[in-house]
Amino acid sequence: MRLSRREWVQDVLIAALYLAAGAGLLLVVPEIAVSWRDGPADPPLWPSMAAIAVASLGEVVRRRLPVIGLVVATVAVLYGVLVTGSSPIGVLLAFGDLLYCAVRFTSRRTSWAVTGTVCTVVATLALLSLIAGGGRAALVTVLNLAMLLSIPVFWGYEVRRHSEQADIERERAEQAHRMAELDRAAAVAGERARMARDLHDVIAGQLSGIAIQSEAALNLDDPDPATLRRVLTAVRRDSLASLTEMRAMIGLLRADGAGDADPRTSPAGLDRLGTLLEAGRASGLRIEVDDRRPDGVHVPAAVDLAAFRIVQESLTNAAKHAPGSEVHLCLDQRAGELVIELDNNLVPDAPPGGGTGTGLLGLGERATAVGGNVRAGADGLCWRVRAALPVPAREGALR
Repeated sequence: MRLSRREWVQDVLIAALYLAAGAGLLLVVPEIAVSWRDGPADPPLWPSMAAIAVASLGEVVRRRLPVIGLVVATVAVLYGVLVTGSSPIGVLLAFGDLLYCAVRFTSRRTSWAVTGTVCTVVATLALLSLIAGGGRAALVTVLNLAMLLSIPVFWGYEVRRHSEQADIERERAEQAHRMAELDRAAAVAGERARMARDLHDVIAGQLSGIAIQSEAALNLDDPDPATLRRVLTAVRRDSLASLTEMRAMIGLLRADGAGDADPRTSPAGLDRLGTLLEAGRASGLRIEVDDRRPDGVHVPAAVDLAAFRIVQESLTNAAKHAPGSEVHLCLDQRAGELVIELDNNLVPDAPPGGGTGTGLLGLGERATAVGGNVRAGADGLCWRVRAALPVPAREGALR
């Protein structure tokens, strides 16, 4: 496995710690060394220091090459068994840590090979003890080897299992996050395609009007200047409006593969607000409307469509999540903005409304597409939606 610079430094520091701890224990309490011969342990100083240094050297590669580190520590243990007749406790501590690393940081096949080797060594030594010293000696050997070999192995497997489980859960969480992002992108793409289709119908109607008016002007034998000016003024007005709607539609045509589930009817606007209110009241909502918009003020088709969809989605959410609640809808047009405010009471024990959870995303997409903004969220004991959509001043007729 590849290690970062920081992890390399950590392993070197761990090796230095094992070297310092092993040397300190050898100097202060040498009698705690494990004796491999009859009688108390009496480890020679410098050979034991050399064994501790060799075992600590294996700690330098404890994560990058754990099997090599284990082999180095095994050499230090065998040196104590065959040469000095005892092993300092520092050597055994380093050996146990490297045995743990050989199970924890290697492939599954390698970790099983290490485990099989450990079991073979334990069984062989137990059999030799049984032959040489009887059942009591064999039992003591098995218990000692269990402390020295089995505990690091089982500990390594347990940590490895928890780590692999954590990796699986992390991967599941990442997949869920990616799915949520895909759902979000699909919702945005679908909403943009729907808006673009609506604007397409608006632009088609405006261009048809331009064609009819221009053809009528061309067919006049002796056009009256006032009549011709009136026709050209209407053509220019519809052309400018079509350009505005075309820019909005070009910004929306970024969704691929959008379905065609919506009916091909004329796009809805706030002139159909009454239909929305009737449907909301039929679902059990108690709706109050405060319409402060001035009469005769032109609203671009894209803004009118966005306003209608925002009111529609807000009423739908209220019916789903707060059935039977009181809804207050306020429409106003001031300072170059169409302002929509909708409040409804929260219903604590309302059943879950279902849905895909992309309604608020659609509101934001609608408002952003026409240069506006929308905010939605709980405010005390009510749910509040506020949208501000720009309404540019309409350019006057030709002079």
